[in-house]
Amino acid sequence: MTQSALSHQLRELEGRLGFKVFHRTRYKWELTEEGVALYTLANNVLSVIEKGFEAIEEIKTGSKGIIKISTECYSFYHNIPKFIQKIGVLYPEIDVELILEATHQPITKLISHDIDIALVTSVPINDLLCSKKLFEDEIFAVMHKEHSLSQEPYLQPTHFANIHLIIHSFPLETVSVYEHFLKSNQIMPQKISAIPLTEVSLEMINANMGVMCMPKWALQSLKISKDIVLKKIGRQGLKRTHYLVIREQDRNKKYISDFVLNFEEDFSDF
Repeated sequence: MTQSALSHQLRELEGRLGFKVFHRTRYKWELTEEGVALYTLANNVLSVIEKGFEAIEEIKTGSKGIIKISTECYSFYHNIPKFIQKIGVLYPEIDVELILEATHQPITKLISHDIDIALVTSVPINDLLCSKKLFEDEIFAVMHKEHSLSQEPYLQPTHFANIHLIIHSFPLETVSVYEHFLKSNQIMPQKISAIPLTEVSLEMINANMGVMCMPKWALQSLKISKDIVLKKIGRQGLKRTHYLVIREQDRNKKYISDFVLNFEEDFSDF
């Protein structure tokens, strides 16, 4: 650019700004006080723009993002917080949120993009989703050692007809022992109470006031009385398989794949 063209553009700039940017002599240009402030502002703006494009690129390549997760069963939440803490250390660029209000309907919420990962016990039939098998567990009946059924080698469906069953929440279709053991045998417990706090349920069981059904791993972090016993449900045991489900379109996002790989590693030995 020639000196005359540069001078012309500078005069146009100063006219639009309403102040002088440079003190100009034939051999020297110096920023005015307003020019210094403008130069500082320009550098700050350019820095913000650069950081903004870097953030966009990270999102575009999938190395950074927010993961919202929910399950179909409240018992699974017992071990997730510790895993989220680990992810926060290993991958500080990944934010993980537990969406409790999506519990019992995680697949619907996954399809509607309200959550990003669902933990379920059956594979959803949907081409938009991708499922990964995590582990198999077994549900046991948890009761006091003086309960009338505590001496049984295992519980049959008819045994549940006369007990007080403690569940975490309704509807019953989300309770594994009902959906996979009692429903097909047309058995309804004599009394059912929904208690959202496992610790409170254990206190009731310790007082021989009812029975609840849970996998052993969900009880590992809780203080269990020596008077509480676990009984097998059915001759072969009540077993279920857990799956992690994501949207097919997200499977190649780096922050999603990093989360899934670590989740599989942590929960495959349950």
